[in-house]
Amino acid sequence: MRRFVAYGWFVLVLTGCAAVPHRTATPSTASPQPLARIVVATPDPDHDLLAQLLAGELALSGADLKAASQSYDKAMMISRDPEVAGKAAALAIAIHNPDAAQRAIDRWQVLGATPAQLAQARAQLAVEQGKTEEARRQLSALITSGDKDAWRMFGRVLIGSRDQALAANLLESLATPDRLPADPKAWLAMSELGEQLGRHAYAQQIADGALKRFGTAETYAWAAQLKLNNGDRSGGLSLLRQAQVKDPDNIGLRLTYASLLGQSGQYAQASHLLEKGPQNAQTYALRAALAANAKDNKTLEQVYKQLSQSPDDVRNASAYLLGQLAEVLGRKDEALKWYDQVPDDDDHAFDADLRSAILLQDLGRSAEAHQQLAEMQTDYLDQPAQLRRAYEVDADLYLREKRYTEAIDSFSHALQVAPDDPDLLYGRGLAYAEIGKIDPAVADFRRLLQVKPDDIDASNALGFTLADSGRDLSEAERLIAAARAAKPNDPSIADSWGWLQYRLGHLDQAVEVLRNAWQTGKDADVGVHLGEVLWKQGRREQAQQVFDEVRRVDPHNVTLQQTLKRLQP
Repeated sequence: MRRFVAYGWFVLVLTGCAAVPHRTATPSTASPQPLARIVVATPDPDHDLLAQLLAGELALSGADLKAASQSYDKAMMISRDPEVAGKAAALAIAIHNPDAAQRAIDRWQVLGATPAQLAQARAQLAVEQGKTEEARRQLSALITSGDKDAWRMFGRVLIGSRDQALAANLLESLATPDRLPADPKAWLAMSELGEQLGRHAYAQQIADGALKRFGTAETYAWAAQLKLNNGDRSGGLSLLRQAQVKDPDNIGLRLTYASLLGQSGQYAQASHLLEKGPQNAQTYALRAALAANAKDNKTLEQVYKQLSQSPDDVRNASAYLLGQLAEVLGRKDEALKWYDQVPDDDDHAFDADLRSAILLQDLGRSAEAHQQLAEMQTDYLDQPAQLRRAYEVDADLYLREKRYTEAIDSFSHALQVAPDDPDLLYGRGLAYAEIGKIDPAVADFRRLLQVKPDDIDASNALGFTLADSGRDLSEAERLIAAARAAKPNDPSIADSWGWLQYRLGHLDQAVEVLRNAWQTGKDADVGVHLGEVLWKQGRREQAQQVFDEVRRVDPHNVTLQQTLKRLQP
């Protein structure tokens, strides 16, 4: 009710004027509402600075340089900010519009560009137009402008040139030793620019001059790099050695020098070099790699201990490396803890999770391993390469556990992500064969050979599967013979050939081939095959000796158990 009363009062106030007596005075021509006469000026978009700047930035975010240039061309005529004109000039040069570029440079000058900025822009425009003398004049003005960034700006003009020959000529004629400043960085930058532009003699001249004049570690390092680029490895190493002596705490130099020593096979020298001085994640990583290549477990142990006790930032950045080192050193529980500390945004996060799953199975925690991989298969649904790998490792772990049905399921999921992948087809074919599903096994191996006709392992697998099932023995012979010709010393292929001879009834030949393969590799399945052939020949004592030896090699071999049940029901 209160609202109604208020509303009624408001209406009375508004309509109260109706009761005022009529006035006979001449009505005023003034508007009864003064605000109605106010006009708000709204500029059109072409004259709206904010609109043009926003349009320019939006065009840049979409990589539309032409539209961005047009917007900044309009914006600079409205704005009093010299930076807007400078950006307009840079964009006009980038889209090869000399008229717009000259207009922007003129506007920039009016708004207060520095002499160095103007010289740089005019030089860029001249280089763009191929006007060598104008470019030379403007670049000369730039390097004599006194601007602290003059030589950096000089380099930007030349490195952005589409005409490398023109840029190289300007570099050699202007960036001469008598003109370069007393700053080793400028010398090194010009030498590097010369190398990029293909003027190796100039690059070497400036590098030698910098080495002689300044003698800093950086000048030695760059001179060494030039020698290495030209194939002078010993000369490069010599200069790096001198650079390292000049600045023994320079981590970058030590890493470069040690890397080259390692590539030359000088692992001990490289490792000794890196042990001294400050350490970071990179030095530890290279020390570990060098020790691994040298198979030096003592040094690996030392690196692991030092890295695990390093400052938090270094240790946290090296969690994956620590996990790898712990694995190599046989400390699987510790490796799991390190892998668990790898951050989600680390480049090695996925690999750390995979290694964790494999370690969990090694530690007898199979259910946890498969659970981890199941979580990864969910986490990486939108990343096919990682998803494929997660399924493949899951399948491989099932194969180790002889859980062939689950392995087939995982391989099949992986093949949905990566159809006709050779490794996945091979793995699933093996799993099918293990549970006696010969037709799908043969289908996978045949498909693999269509995808990759020269795959020797696939030829051997298909040949063995056919021979073992006693079908298509002529094809099996052709396939295994081809594999044997490609890998004459491979025990698994010899096993396939020996087993084929057994299926063909060539028992003596089978024994000879299988015995050689067994003595070469002591593979349990090869031994079982040899024992069975001997048994079929009536040489049961010899067969039993082989079976006993197989049992010592692999006490839980399923093939042996199945074979003995058949032979000794």
